[in-house]
Amino acid sequence: MTERKTLKLPTPGEDTPAEAPALKKKGRGWEISESRLDVLHEQARELRRHSTPAHKALAAKFTAADLGPYSFKRHAVVGSAIVDFNCHNLGLAIAIDEEGQNEVLATRRDKSMEAVGIKLLRIPAADILTDIDAVLANLTQVMRTRIADKQKARRAHSDQMRAGRSAGRAPTRNRT
Repeated sequence: MTERKTLKLPTPGEDTPAEAPALKKKGRGWEISESRLDVLHEQARELRRHSTPAHKALAAKFTAADLGPYSFKRHAVVGSAIVDFNCHNLGLAIAIDEEGQNEVLATRRDKSMEAVGIKLLRIPAADILTDIDAVLANLTQVMRTRIADKQKARRAHSDQMRAGRSAGRAPTRNRT
């Protein structure tokens, strides 16, 4: 009989490694088993069926808005976490903070997302329900910043590729 491995959370004082998790060719890019991913997708499906009022209000605003090439997927699985909304094109995820949520798990999720380049925006549910216009204004600003960052990175990459070609070298790609 094999021993089952369970998730063990470190105590709040215990240090966790700050390095980014290595992306593997297993579990759609993350080191996650297919069975674990199936469980996560089923949990996300269940969350979509039974959304909170704050989640429904924000989802209605996203549905009504014309965001161009950017769209937010509800209760999306990103790595081994389920976020309330995810915009894959921007590398931006939104987590709605509800009362009674486990802060240790939320902090761990935040760190793992930031380590792989996904910006996680945490919004209190009370803010969405009381002043959604201010929340949307803040979100718009964050989206504009992410778009500018992506364009800057794309330009830097293009410049690097052009410099490599002009120096007579064949362009190289990082394949890790």
